[in-house]
Amino acid sequence: MQESDVCEIDELYKRIGHNVANIRKSKNISQLDLALAIGLKSVGLISVAEIYHNKKHFNIEHLHKIAKVLEVDMCDFFKM
Repeated sequence: MQESDVCEIDELYKRIGHNVANIRKSKNISQLDLALAIGLKSVGLISVAEIYHNKKHFNIEHLHKIAKVLEVDMCDFFKM
């Protein structure tokens, strides 16, 4: 994979995490409440994926579950 492709994918994951965080905050839902609602036992994944720390990101299953909890279309996570 070319370096430019890697950078584009990194930016996509950052955008998704940022959008999840913004939507979650706008609905006054804590990271812990969101984590528990999608079946996780701690905020670990939510906290690192929202900031794309150490290349940790949400997968499609996470995004589907998060969209249902936040009552948004999953496409909203990909918007600029």
